[in-house]
Formats: sequence, C-alpha cells, structure tokens
Amino acid sequence: MYIAVKGGEAAIEASRVLLAEARRGDPAVRELEVVQIREQLGLLVGRVMAESSLYDAELAALAIKQARGDAVEAIFLLRAYRTTLPRVAFTEPLDTAQMRVRRRVSAIFKDLPGGQLLGPTYDYTQRLLDFSLSTVRAEPVEASRESRSGTSTSSVRTEGRSVRTEPGSARTGGERMPNALDTLAAEGLIENSLPSEGDPPPPDITRDPPVYPLPRSARLQMLARADEGWLLGMAYATQRGYAYTHPFGGDIRFGAVAVELVPDELGFAIEVGEIDITECQMINQFGGSATVAPQFTRGYGLVYGHSERKAMSMSLVDRALRSDEFDEEITAPVQQQEFVLPQGDNIEASGFVQHLKLPHYVTFESELQLIRQLRDKHFAASEEES
Repeated sequence: MYIAVKGGEAAIEASRVLLAEARRGDPAVRELEVVQIREQLGLLVGRVMAESSLYDAELAALAIKQARGDAVEAIFLLRAYRTTLPRVAFTEPLDTAQMRVRRRVSAIFKDLPGGQLLGPTYDYTQRLLDFSLSTVRAEPVEASRESRSGTSTSSVRTEGRSVRTEPGSARTGGERMPNALDTLAAEGLIENSLPSEGDPPPPDITRDPPVYPLPRSARLQMLARADEGWLLGMAYATQRGYAYTHPFGGDIRFGAVAVELVPDELGFAIEVGEIDITECQMINQFGGSATVAPQFTRGYGLVYGHSERKAMSMSLVDRALRSDEFDEEITAPVQQQEFVLPQGDNIEASGFVQHLKLPHYVTFESELQLIRQLRDKHFAASEEES
C-alpha cells in the first residue's frame, strides 16, 4: 500500500511538470505576459472577475494565464484566493446615474436624454476574420494615451438622433446620465424601482448558506456570479415560451462608477476608486392583476466589466424569477429559484461533473457485483420459464 501511495505521488508530480510545460508552450515563442492579458483580453478578464466576485484585473489576468485560458478554472483560482482576504469595510451603494459612460443604448426610444452612445461594441461589425490582426504592429504611444484619456472625441447624427462615438468616457463625474425608463416612470407606465419593505441589508451569499426562497437581493448576487453560458441559456428559454416574458432593452450602459465608503473616523463618504461595470434594465409587459393596473415591469442586471450579454441575460432571468410577485402562473424551470440559482454556479457544477474522472474503484466494484447478481437472477428466471 505504501508503494502504491508513493507511486501515485510521483505520477501526480510528473503531471504537474507536464502541465507547466503545456502552459508555456513552444519556448521559442515569447511568453504571454499578464499585462497583455489584462489590457487585450478585457472581456475575458471581466468575466473572470464577475464570476469570482473579486474585482482585480491584475489577479484575474494572472489566473487566466495560470489556467491556460480556461475561464472556469481561472474563476476557481480567483475565488479560492478571495477566501483568504479579510473584509475591512462595506461600500456605499453604487450610483450608476453618475457613471462615466463609454457605451449607452436603448432599444425602446429613438431619441432620449443623453443620446445613444455606441462606444466599443461588436454589434455593428461584420463577423469576418481580420487577418491583419495576425501581424503585430507598433502603435504610436501618444495616440494610445489620447484614446485612453477620452480627449479625442467626435459626434455624428444618425437617422435624426445624436450618436456619440468618442473612444473614451462620454461623461465625467458629477453629470448625471438619465435613465431611459424615467419618462415611463413619470407617466406611471412602469413599476417604480423601490427598495424592499423596511430596506433590510442584503444577505451575503458568500458567507451565509442560501435558504429558499431567497430575497431578490440575494438572487441578484447569485445571478451576478453565475456562469454566463447558463444564464444565456435560461434567458433564451424565457423567450422561447418557457416563461411569461416579452422583453425590450430599456437601458443598457457600460462605464466606470465611483466606489465610496464611510470611514468610522470621518462619518462621511469618500471615494476610494472606481470600477467598470455593465448595467441593464429590461422591461416586460404585465397585464395587471386585481390590485395592480397594467404596466411594464423591470428585470435588472449588473456585472463587473464590459459584459452586455451577461447583464442582459441576468435581467431576463431576474424578471422570470419575480413571477410570484405578480401572481403569474409558474410553469417553467426558469421561474423556479431552486432550479436556476444553485445550478448556475459554474465552480460547483464543474467540480461535480469533473469529480467523475477521479478514482471510483470501490463504488464501481459494488455496482459491478450488483449488476452480475441481477443478471444471474434474470437468466435463472428465464430458464425456469422455458
């Protein structure tokens, strides 16, 4: 037994060496640097930060490199690191109306306060391979700095609406970007966005085990760090007849928001930095009930980084999970918390699936013996009948 254990340890160590070699690839090719991943694979970095619940682009890029580009493995690494960090303070709620917007669109209004800001998006590109990207070309440092600072701007009008196309931030701190749904709210055509009764502090899903049914604040936390592919599938299902949704993109925005906290020794909020987030509000028809007039309802999504697909999916699923609030019939799995939320955690899901490749000798041996016994009884009964 001792020899077998030692032999297993040697094999595991050899596997680690092979993994390091596979990660490095051809030594003749320049090694990929963490800063390159952080700066040039921003969408992947954003996903890893969001689904690990830790906003640190440098560590997310390091995890991606260590995981050889496997997003779920990188998320696992960053979540594990997160558990070692102390919690020193609680921040104030983010004010997304003060966002330094880089992109903001609405699918329900042609003209709206603040305009449509196209920003960085693949929505208007042709899905054709750009072979010019296969060659590395030097870029002027000054031009890059200008683009980052947002000082180079331009404005065009498209089909009668103002569309800003600047590469940097569209607005600076202190100037509010109105929400596209404010006009509907002013007319009473959409539900008010209000805190829960009594405004209780949201539970912390990373410290307190979930007890269903969860309040909306806890559901949104779980959706924010759920697997993007799972949420996309659930959101798609809501539009394929598996929930009562007919969504419209109300207000979708991406940019930087200030993070503030109130130190005990000061007693007032101070800004400690800012983070990039994507926020989405989808609206859905609601035919009304005995106590509520027909109106539009909301679904909400907010995630780290630039991830419109995730934020939109999150808002669609959020609305589906609110069916009980509107006395809607619950007929689809996507309307059930216990189905959507636990299975959306890609670390738990990945671990449960991948553990099947680890040794199960004893378990399988018992199954094997059971099948043999059942087969013997089956053939014995067949012979008696004949």
